[in-house]
Amino acid sequence: MTMNNGYAAYQNSKIMTASPAELTLMLYEGAIKFCNIAIMGIEENNIQKAHTNIVKVENIIEEFQATLNHKYPVAKDFENVYKYLQERLVEANMKKDKEILEEVLVHLRTMRDTWKEVMKLAHSK
Repeated sequence: MTMNNGYAAYQNSKIMTASPAELTLMLYEGAIKFCNIAIMGIEENNIQKAHTNIVKVENIIEEFQATLNHKYPVAKDFENVYKYLQERLVEANMKKDKEILEEVLVHLRTMRDTWKEVMKLAHSK
């Protein structure tokens, strides 16, 4: 087994054994990573790299939207944030605008950090 195959197997195992809360955290981390790669694509004038990674962030946001539990009132707030982020991502992709992506990144990091705090609180109870 090569090093790459071993890493892929480890990553797959990590995902398959993760709790829903850990999977959500992984999705936030992925969205942040892809947003950073898209920014690098714009800086490198690599339009395809920017586009591909913006679409990956959009797909993660779509997943968050699809899995919202609307029995909780806060879901509407999250729905609005996700809708806003989607609109900004579409605009960033059309314009290949690094500043918009940096704004999205701030929101993603805030949401990820908040999620980490929620996980800590839930774990301590």
